[in-house]
Amino acid sequence: MKTTTKSLLKSGVHLGHSVSHWHPKMAPHIYQTRAGVHIIDLIQTQVCIAQARQYLTAATKQGYTTLFVGTKPQVSQSLANVAKSCNSFYINQRWLGGLLTNWKTLRQSVTTLAKMEMLHSQGLLTSLPKRRYAAFMREYNRLSKYLAGVCSMTSEPDVVVVVGQQEEQNAINECNCLGIRTLTLLDTNSNPAFADLYIPASDDSAHGVPIILNQLANAINIGRV
Repeated sequence: MKTTTKSLLKSGVHLGHSVSHWHPKMAPHIYQTRAGVHIIDLIQTQVCIAQARQYLTAATKQGYTTLFVGTKPQVSQSLANVAKSCNSFYINQRWLGGLLTNWKTLRQSVTTLAKMEMLHSQGLLTSLPKRRYAAFMREYNRLSKYLAGVCSMTSEPDVVVVVGQQEEQNAINECNCLGIRTLTLLDTNSNPAFADLYIPASDDSAHGVPIILNQLANAINIGRV
């Protein structure tokens, strides 16, 4: 489904931050100021979405994997749903430090979660004593909360899609350290210099972010055909 300027406008993607909270390098992507709020140029948003889609389709055709990262409460669930729709990985609760730069260590927890998931799904826990079952479920729920979206990830991703540059700076830093390409939704308080590819758009919009992410997921699915 094609994203139109009207649908982006209706979802609030154009609403940036107040003029007192902005990054000067976002100036080229600001259309105007209204009631003390920066308005994002949606024409540029659409152009950047098209470029991002083209990149993701080509990258997926080459076998690249994508990790979606966004822990803001208003977008976390929709981000997980979008990632699942294109068979990609995701982190939507909290970024665990070293997830990428210390992947070999974090991988042990991911492997443990995968094994626990298998035992749980196959109903092999019913014979456990109550205390052992309760302990198992506590650990399972803890790991699942933070690592469910990367349970099947066997190596570092090739592309990381980021929603919320300010909130996900640790993830971005790890990507930069490892040379992993990032694609970031940039609000008016963000710095384009910290993104390889970006889409100027509100990263707070509960309705707008899913519209953009669905476009990216669609591009990934096209690359798998």
